[in-house]
Amino acid sequence: MSVKIRLTRTGARNAAAFRVVAADSRSPRDGRFLEILGWYDPKLESNNCEVKLDRVAYWKSQGAEVSDTVKSLVKRQVPAPEAVAEEAPVEDAAAEEAVVEAPEAPAAEEEDVKVTAEA
Repeated sequence: MSVKIRLTRTGARNAAAFRVVAADSRSPRDGRFLEILGWYDPKLESNNCEVKLDRVAYWKSQGAEVSDTVKSLVKRQVPAPEAVAEEAPVEDAAAEEAVVEAPEAPAAEEEDVKVTAEA
């Protein structure tokens, strides 16, 4: 059985929406499918698609062919290498700030001093 990752049409007339599916290549476009992998709505302005990248990778590892349109949708979902590299130092800086804020020993000593002063 040859598997393809492709779009299947849903929605009403003049209001098309699509699902990203893994399907047998012999089944019709809107026919039986193996798994729903995401969705695509061309009428939405922003964030008009969502694809489960881990499942697409799984099906590709099993020998599935990906249609051209789905390739472009997956490409939109994958973060650019530069964006990932830029985000990493920001996360490290936040971790360093948390470490700097961690020492609270002087505050505990002040509480001990107050308790002894009252006694």
